[in-house]
Amino acid sequence: MFESLTGRLGEVFDRLTRRGALSETDVKAALREIRVALLEADVALSVVKDFVASIEAEATGQAVIKSVTPGQMVVKIVYDRLVEMLGTEASEINLAAAPPVAILMVGLQGSGKTTTTAKLGKFLVEKQARKVLMASLDVRRPAAQEQLRVLGDQVLVATLDIVIGESPVKITARAMRKARQEGYDVVLLDTAGRLSIDDELMAEAAAIRDAAKPVETLLVADAMTGQDAVNTARVFHERIGLTGIALTRVDGDARGGAALSLRAATGCAIKLIGVGEQLDALEPFHPQRIASRILGMGDVVSLVEKASEIVDRDEAEKIAKRLQKGQFDLEDMLSQLQQLKKMGGLGGVMSLLPGVGKVKKQLAAHQVDDGLIKRQEAIIFSMTRNERLKPAIIKASRKKRIAAGAGASVQEVNKLLKQFQQMQGMMKRMRKMGKKGKLPAGMPADMSALPPGLMPPR
Repeated sequence: MFESLTGRLGEVFDRLTRRGALSETDVKAALREIRVALLEADVALSVVKDFVASIEAEATGQAVIKSVTPGQMVVKIVYDRLVEMLGTEASEINLAAAPPVAILMVGLQGSGKTTTTAKLGKFLVEKQARKVLMASLDVRRPAAQEQLRVLGDQVLVATLDIVIGESPVKITARAMRKARQEGYDVVLLDTAGRLSIDDELMAEAAAIRDAAKPVETLLVADAMTGQDAVNTARVFHERIGLTGIALTRVDGDARGGAALSLRAATGCAIKLIGVGEQLDALEPFHPQRIASRILGMGDVVSLVEKASEIVDRDEAEKIAKRLQKGQFDLEDMLSQLQQLKKMGGLGGVMSLLPGVGKVKKQLAAHQVDDGLIKRQEAIIFSMTRNERLKPAIIKASRKKRIAAGAGASVQEVNKLLKQFQQMQGMMKRMRKMGKKGKLPAGMPADMSALPPGLMPPR
C-alpha cells in the first residue's frame, strides 16, 4: 500500500532536504507536487484541499524558512498533518460492555466481509483471549453461511448452527440467545451485502442493528475500490451509524487513497486493515505508523511486534548459541529463510523498513524477490543432512544432483553457496568484533538479540 504515493513524496522531500535554504516559492512548489501526488493516489479532492491548506500556512512561515534544517521541518509538518488526517491515535475494537458484546459487520458484496469476520474472530480469540461466536446472516448468497462455517473451522472459532429458511433478524436473536446461555464474550454478525447500496439492504441492516444493539458496527470496505469505498462509507454511516471501518485488500492497493480519505470523509476511525489473504493477516490500524510508512520512514515498531509473535523463541536461542560459537550451516540458513517467509517474505519485511522505495528498486535490479527465497529453500531441501551440515563437501557432481532435485540450475546452487559463505563470514566477523568490544553502539555482542529470519539474501 502507498507505494506510488511514497515514491512521489520521497522525490519531493529529497529535493527539499538537499537544499540548505528554502524560499517561500520553493515550499509552495513542493506543496503543489504533494497535492498532485495525493490526487493521483486517489485521495478525495476535498480531503486533499483541506490537507494542503492545513500545512501551507505553517510550512511557509518564517520559523521554517529561517530554520537550520527547513526541509526536515516541512517533512515533520506533513507527517503531523498526515497523522491528524488518519486519526491521531489507534482506535481499538470496543469490547467495554456486558457480554455478549455484539459486533455488526456490514458492507457491499465482495468487500471481504465474511473473511474479515473470520479474521477478526481469530484475532479476538488469540490476541485478546475472548470466547467468540460467529453467525452468518446472509440468507441470499448461495453457500454464504456454509462459507463462514468452513472459515470458523479453519480458525477454530465457533459458528452458529445453520437453520434453513430463518430470517436474518431471527438468526440474530438466536445467536445472542445462544451467546448468553453458553457464556460467549463476543458475537460477530456477518450481514448480507449487495452489489450496490439500495433501500432493501439498508432496511435489513437497520433491523439487525435494532435486534442486536451492537457495541460496534464496522463497515468492511475494499481499499481497491478507491473513492467508491469512501462513498459507501458515507452512506452507511448516514443510514446505519458506523463506529469504525475495516479496510480490506490493503496489500493490493499501491495508491492508498481510500485509507487517507475515509477518516476525513466520514469521521469514523479505521480500526482494522487486512494485509493479505491468510486468515491471520489482520492488523490494528495505527495512524502514526501508517504515516511513517507513507513518508518512507518505515515502521520498525510493527516489524518488531511481528517478529516477536512469529519467531520461535527456542529456535532463536538455539541459533544465537551457535552463532556465539561461530557456527553457522545451511540448516541455520534454511531456518532464517523460513522465518522470513512467516513474516510475509521480503515484501512484508521491506515494507516496514525505512527507505523502502530505494531498497525495493535495488532488490528488483538484482532480481531478489520472494520467488528467490522459495527457490533457495527448495535447493537446501534437495541436499542431504550431511551436505547441509558440511557445505564444503558439495562439489560438482553433488551440485548437479541437488540442482536436478530442486528443479534449479547449477548456477543457482552456486549462487546460494556463495551467499551462504558471505553470511558465514559475516557471522564470524561479528563474533570477533563482539569479543573485542568493537561492535557499533546498540549491537549485541552475544548476538542473541538478533532476530533470526530478518536477513534477506544478498
